Amino acid sequence: MLESLSPARRRLVLAAVLGVLATVVLVAVVVARTTSQKVTPVGQDEPGPVLLVSGYGGSTSALEPLREALEGAGRDVVVVPAVGGGTGDLEEQARALDDAAAAARARFGAASVDVVGYSAGGVVARSWVRDHGGASVARRVLSVGSPQHGTSVAEAALGVAGSCPAACEQLATDSDLLRGLNAGDETPRGPRFASVWSTADRTVVPPESARLAGGLDFTVQSVCPGSRTAHGDLPGDPVVLAALRSTLGRGAPEPPTDVTCWSVTRMPS
Repeated sequence: MLESLSPARRRLVLAAVLGVLATVVLVAVVVARTTSQKVTPVGQDEPGPVLLVSGYGGSTSALEPLREALEGAGRDVVVVPAVGGGTGDLEEQARALDDAAAAARARFGAASVDVVGYSAGGVVARSWVRDHGGASVARRVLSVGSPQHGTSVAEAALGVAGSCPAACEQLATDSDLLRGLNAGDETPRGPRFASVWSTADRTVVPPESARLAGGLDFTVQSVCPGSRTAHGDLPGDPVVLAALRSTLGRGAPEPPTDVTCWSVTRMPS
C-alpha cells in the first residue's frame, strides 16, 4: 500500500502512524502503572496515627496548629521529616512517606495511617497512594491547599529563572508528574480523599487547582463566607482545624459544621 504513495506522502503517513502508536504506548504505560498494584483497602472503622506532610520548602513549623489540634483530640501524630529541604523530587518524597508510614504503623501497632498533606505535601500524599504503595496503607488523605493540578506560580518561577528545583518544576501546570497523577482517576482506589482550600489563595493559582475529582471537596469560604484566608494561614484556619475531625474520624468524610469563623479583626495579616 505504501509503495503506491510518493516518498513525501509516505513519510507523512508513517509519521502519523508513529504518532498514534506513541500515544497508545503512553496510555498503556499510564494504565499499567495505575493498575499494576494490587490494592486492598484498609478498614475505615479504626483510625490509626496521622502523618503530617509539609509543603514546598519543607518547613514543619507551619504544621504545628494541625499537630496540636490532632494531639488535643487524642490522635497519635507523626510529622514526616522533609526530604531534600522539601524542594527535591516529589516522588522521592513519596517514597520517604512510605517509609514513615511503615515506621508509624510498627510504632503504634496500627493497621493503617491517615495523612494530612499541606500544600505540596498533598501532592506527595497522592503520589504515594497512586504509585508508591500507599493505596493499601492509607485510610484517609486530607489535602490542605494543595496544587493538585499545578500552580502558575511555579510556571512563573520557571519562566523568570529558566529552571527551579525539582519540586517546583513538578508543581508547574501540566508537568509530567501531574499529568500522570491526574490521568484517569484522580482519587484512586484505597483511601478516602478530601480536599479543603481557600478561594483567597495566591500561592496555588488558580485556587481551584486544589480540587480533587472523586473526593470530598470544599472551600474555607463554603463554611465561613467572606473569609480571606491566605495560603500560609490555612493550617491554622478554624475551618481546616475542624476538618481534621470531620474528615479523619470514623464516619464518612464531610465538611465541618459549627465552626467559629475568624472575624475580619482576628484574621492574620
